Amino acid sequence: MVERVDEQDQVLAVVGRGEAVRRGWLHRIAVTVSRDREGRILVQRRSENVDRFPGHYEVASGGAVAPGESYEEAAARELAEELGVRAPVRFIVKFLNRSGLSPHRLAVHEAVLPGNLNPDPDEVMWHGWLSESELLRSMKENLFTPDSHDTLTHYFAAAERPADRP
Repeated sequence: MVERVDEQDQVLAVVGRGEAVRRGWLHRIAVTVSRDREGRILVQRRSENVDRFPGHYEVASGGAVAPGESYEEAAARELAEELGVRAPVRFIVKFLNRSGLSPHRLAVHEAVLPGNLNPDPDEVMWHGWLSESELLRSMKENLFTPDSHDTLTHYFAAAERPADRP
């Protein structure tokens, strides 16, 4: 179940995620761009067994925000579920994303992770740390999830703003 929201991110109803995707209803997604202590970005390759974009690479871990859950709570939960690590997440930016399966409000977070990850093999078949230039090159050479490009564009733009960003 997810919260169907309007253009201003106000809750309209609780609906099934499949229905929201099928009907193109806005709903909430939270993701986390993970960095290591050297500033490299974690890239994951999705398992061939997942139903959405199997085998694609992605720049963030995340998923749907459950009813009554905050974006930050969802981001932290998804980080633990997908990568087997608990870490504080910091909100970076939220935007209306129309790439992917259906339109959604996408909240991007950031976390600095330790080197020892324990990814769920049902979700992640490979992961590695890339510098920003390596990541940008990889995104030209490999198949990434549709919202990876938008996530990274908004993430980098927001990261360039002053620390008191909204």
